Amino acid sequence: MEIKNLAVFCGSSSGTDPIYIESAEKFGEELANEKITLIYGGAQVGCMGALADTSLHHGGKVIGVIPQKLKDVEIAHEHLTELYTVNTMHERKSKMAELADGFVALPGGAGTLEEWFEVFTWSQLGYHSKPCGLLNVNNFFGPLLDMLDHTIEQGFMNEKYRELIIVASDPKELLEKMHAYQPGHAVKWT
Repeated sequence: MEIKNLAVFCGSSSGTDPIYIESAEKFGEELANEKITLIYGGAQVGCMGALADTSLHHGGKVIGVIPQKLKDVEIAHEHLTELYTVNTMHERKSKMAELADGFVALPGGAGTLEEWFEVFTWSQLGYHSKPCGLLNVNNFFGPLLDMLDHTIEQGFMNEKYRELIIVASDPKELLEKMHAYQPGHAVKWT
């Protein structure tokens, strides 16, 4: 699957370990090197800002989508290729999904997880067939993946859905897996 535009969800904070900013920068550089347009939340702070700045620095295209209410709080990035200002978080997620050929989460908080889980759920339900990946920096998503395995063991998630999640700790490897992704769909109620 060719990925030309990638939505990336990540923290507007920097995290406690410098590896989170470093990994956001590496991912931004890799996106620019592969000529993949970054679609992200539009902020200039935290991992979001590092991701966008590095992609721009390496000649990449970066499109931000930010709700009006967060424009000042998250400090909207003023040097993007394009910035959409929307009214709500719902509109933000909808616009990002519309523009993207795939989705990746980098480390972040509840907002990052909520945004990624929404598109992952849409994939499970067959609303899209775009790849959903996790950049598992510092095993950040290890506990989350364990929890998803637990939901399978307890009968709340089909194990085929777990196969929809693309995971790698290296940006280049993650993008290679995303490009190689073959859409599949399991019927939920069988």
